[in-house]
Amino acid sequence: MNQTLIILPTVNERENLPRMVERLLSLPVKVDILVMDGNSSDGTGQIADELAAKHPEFHVIHEAKKNGLGRAYIAGFKWALERGYEYIFEMDCDFSHDPAEIPTFLKAAENADLVLGSRYVGGIRVINWPLKRLLLSRFAGKYVMYVTGMPISDPTGGYKCFRRRALQALKLDEIRCHGYGFQIELTNKLWRDGYRVVETPITFLDRTHGQSKMTGGIANEAFWLVWRLWAENGFRRSPRRKR
Repeated sequence: MNQTLIILPTVNERENLPRMVERLLSLPVKVDILVMDGNSSDGTGQIADELAAKHPEFHVIHEAKKNGLGRAYIAGFKWALERGYEYIFEMDCDFSHDPAEIPTFLKAAENADLVLGSRYVGGIRVINWPLKRLLLSRFAGKYVMYVTGMPISDPTGGYKCFRRRALQALKLDEIRCHGYGFQIELTNKLWRDGYRVVETPITFLDRTHGQSKMTGGIANEAFWLVWRLWAENGFRRSPRRKR
């Protein structure tokens, strides 16, 4: 077993999964891979089983139904903690997140509890997004910062590396968001409890195969979430404790 686990939630990613696994296993750092397949209808789950039979570093959990991004990650986090991994990644399987950036995350994680891949630190690095979606993403980041005070440029991003101690500190069964608000919620809970959260620049490439999982309901969940997080922090706009 390696120290690092990459968690890949999949729903209908049969075209992307084999290529992604090949890229991950060829990295200069050794990683294990956990696929959380959300009852894919295109055979992704079968492909994952075939890959698991070939590669001892590869593991797969089949969900009985699609329960949302947040629930998939929480199940993956629990699996990782039970097995003693030190570095646990969130990562998309559609190549919008470049696997080549994983060593940079791991270097940053030596002095952090959570490393966030940011599309906006030091400039905008987003490829193939329509202007409307880019503006929505930038507005979301400013909105989260304004309401909660959390100084993170890209709080909705899904490319992350958690240290084991950070995940252990979270009460995973109390996480309420299922969609992309999940990303905001976990980061905010760690930040307000004084854990060290840092951002590292990434280049984000919009998916070339498959379909985006973004929906209006997911966006609405995230919109109202930030007010709840602000209230949970005692209406502070700063961490309530220092470590």
